[in-house]
Amino acid sequence: MTFYLFRLSSGDVAGFKLLFSLAIIYGLLSTVAYYVTHMKFITPLGIDAPLDRFSEARAVEHIRVLAHEIDGRQEGRQGLHDAAKYIKTQLEMLKDRAGSNVRIEIEQDVVNGSFNMMFLGHSLSLGYRNHTNIVMRISSLESKDTDPSILLNGHFDSPPGSPGAGDCGSCVASILEIARLTIDSGWVPPKPLIFLFNGAEELFMLGSHGFITTNKWRNTIGAFINLEASGNGGLDFVCQSGPGSWPSKVYAESAIRPMGNSAAQDIFSFVPGDTDYRMFATDFGDIPGLDIIFLHGGYFYHTSTDSVERLLPGSIQARGDNLFNLVKAFTISPNLKNAHQRGVYRDSAVSKDDEQQPIFFDYVSWFLVYYSRKQGMIFHSMPVAIFLLIPFFMWFSKCGLKCSFAALFDNIKGILFHLIGIIFGVIFPVVFSILRLLFCAHSMNWFAHPYLAYMMFVPCSLAGMLFPRICWNYFPLSQAPYLIKSSKQELIDESRFWGAFGLYALISMGYFSAGLSGGFLTLSLAALMIPAWIFFHLSVKYYGRESLTSAACFLVPTLPLLLHSVYFSVFLVQFLIEKMGMMGSIPPPHGYFVPDVIVGATIGALTGVCVGPILPVTGHWLARSSIMQFLLHATVISMALTSQFFPYTIDAPKRVILQHTVVTADAGQIDDISFDISVLDSNALPFLFKHAPEVAKHLKIDSDFSFNTANQSYRESWMAIYPLSDLFSRSLKFPANRDEILKNYSYFPHISTTKQQATSIDGSRRVYLEFSLGSLKEVWVTVLNITGPISSWSFANATLPAPEIVKGAPPSYICRLSGVAKENWTFWLETNSPGDIRIEVGVVEQYLMESMKKLKDSFPEWVDVIAFSSFLSTYIF
Repeated sequence: MTFYLFRLSSGDVAGFKLLFSLAIIYGLLSTVAYYVTHMKFITPLGIDAPLDRFSEARAVEHIRVLAHEIDGRQEGRQGLHDAAKYIKTQLEMLKDRAGSNVRIEIEQDVVNGSFNMMFLGHSLSLGYRNHTNIVMRISSLESKDTDPSILLNGHFDSPPGSPGAGDCGSCVASILEIARLTIDSGWVPPKPLIFLFNGAEELFMLGSHGFITTNKWRNTIGAFINLEASGNGGLDFVCQSGPGSWPSKVYAESAIRPMGNSAAQDIFSFVPGDTDYRMFATDFGDIPGLDIIFLHGGYFYHTSTDSVERLLPGSIQARGDNLFNLVKAFTISPNLKNAHQRGVYRDSAVSKDDEQQPIFFDYVSWFLVYYSRKQGMIFHSMPVAIFLLIPFFMWFSKCGLKCSFAALFDNIKGILFHLIGIIFGVIFPVVFSILRLLFCAHSMNWFAHPYLAYMMFVPCSLAGMLFPRICWNYFPLSQAPYLIKSSKQELIDESRFWGAFGLYALISMGYFSAGLSGGFLTLSLAALMIPAWIFFHLSVKYYGRESLTSAACFLVPTLPLLLHSVYFSVFLVQFLIEKMGMMGSIPPPHGYFVPDVIVGATIGALTGVCVGPILPVTGHWLARSSIMQFLLHATVISMALTSQFFPYTIDAPKRVILQHTVVTADAGQIDDISFDISVLDSNALPFLFKHAPEVAKHLKIDSDFSFNTANQSYRESWMAIYPLSDLFSRSLKFPANRDEILKNYSYFPHISTTKQQATSIDGSRRVYLEFSLGSLKEVWVTVLNITGPISSWSFANATLPAPEIVKGAPPSYICRLSGVAKENWTFWLETNSPGDIRIEVGVVEQYLMESMKKLKDSFPEWVDVIAFSSFLSTYIF
């Protein structure tokens, strides 16, 4: 290496100096971004904090009770009722010590209902009964029942197998502490506050549906705040806002540590999940509100490791401080209107700008930049106008109109050059990720150690961005014949700079024109490039174009821009990597490559965002074959090193779905029984069996095991958790003991007719059915898959959802039923033509038998197992 360095030219040495300086700068910026996104700047208040302050420690005590002292807050388990009782008791204690100047009402609502919805692209019908909501309303003595109110919503149920400290014990605890703070601070809210603790969000937002369709206060709500958690803390991100622009504006003006951006709403529909926000804002209400979600710590989301110990310190404190200020701001907002007032307001002359989605983004959680669509039209058009007019401003008075058009044409060529560099910056990481996996035994080596993804993909992305400039150093100037006094290099540098500026300006305008809200990032890139370019030009006069001092003078003004870009990128990459463990498994051979390709392409694109704005200037020093070789060597070494890392740890577990499948013929007969296993990422079951020998031993898998000859577990076996079963592929089934089933259950779920079917003259008939859950102990949900010439049914106000059509199968209607009661489910199905009705039933039972417990316990600690039983049966009527 020493011998190689002696052969470097002075230009190469300057290039390496700049490269290492940039590495240090971006390293420091990344440290700041990590510090902010992981709440290192927040000091949580203790249990003895002043009563007029929000205290994270007090909130954590509630979480400790909900997640650990109460056993299981899932539908069908006693713990869910215990949690409701605990919440109600806490609220009643607050009521007892409240002052005489406020009115407090507490209700425990039992909600029932049925409706149709789209979830994860699938059309479903949902029927529910006996779900519990706890509601508290705080109002002044002078307030009226019709006064517009503010709703705070959080759910206290948790998914199967998870203690739910983050999701969503943290939400419930935050709202309890806000309620306490409201009482103990002596603040009398000008408008009523409604605290909703709903008990059925994990079952597809049933608790919030029950509230918004049946509660007596539903029409008084003027704004809402929905709290959610997709992890154990970090940024408490505003992911959705609306309808209208004013909720996010109130947030921008009141949040102490604002966190969020409007781009999240553009991509939220692509995320595999949903929140109660849709029930209040779109599906069953038009209430303006905010969807605020913990986004980091996705490793623990919906796992058995979602415990109090995993909560990210400072996250709940930041949430609480923001939330109390936000609630206060909502109560005094002139835009707060109840349902009747909103209807009148819509019918009157309303500014369209008030109804459109605004654009906003936080700057490293220090402040929030907010502007309306009307203002955005000006802001997003200005860079494009500057790009088009700058050649005429610079050259028209000196060289005339032809020269100005020639300069504009050169700048357009600069756009193409910069775009090609950005594209190569994405292609290189994708190609290298594929090449690495061709020689590596498993994918996602970076999963437990995200820094490895940066080590692998940032150098090759930078190499890709420099590649076109190194290979095609010639820049065809159109204005050279007109500008004899200007150097060719100066003209090329200007064309490259304005080309990069123009690209970001056009992307920003394109985003905005498409009605999206994510163009703020490229707009900020373009905005801060201009002062940096001015500083660079001034420095060139004193230090010359070849001096690194000139490069430094360009970089310094861009640091605020770079910090925001790095902050945005660190947040996005961390979120993406954590979610890769639960995005589902795609069949090989392509599925093996998908996670690495996605992460590589994303880091490549974000490297373009972070480095692209400075490359038109710094590329003069960096675009050298020696630096290109260094970056490629660094990539190869990083990939070789990364390949030695195991993808999973106890802090970043692999997710495995373990199902005890029982296929029955009637209430007392078993047709088949098996253990069905699937995974939720690209490292398939053979990887699991290889690295978890105790599991293989338990399932009697020997060295001759072949995936292709093993018993496949097809999608029908996972129907009880539909539509989440679409995330699985190449699942396997293994034999299980049926005697244990008969010992634990006296009879099984089954459907029977309740009375003679009615047949009309036109051939249509109505079948009356009764569904029993048998002797199952902890039922979470039931799924009915109904095929046949169905024209109507008793669910969802006799409205059928859109039929689900699976390749090779007839159209079917899916209905999910939940809620425990002594009575059986009764319903009817109606047909309008001859033909049989086929009903497939899948019931999720959370109670685990001994054989299931032993199998689950055989998995290593780096695997998180979601275990349950499914009782499947089929009926024809």
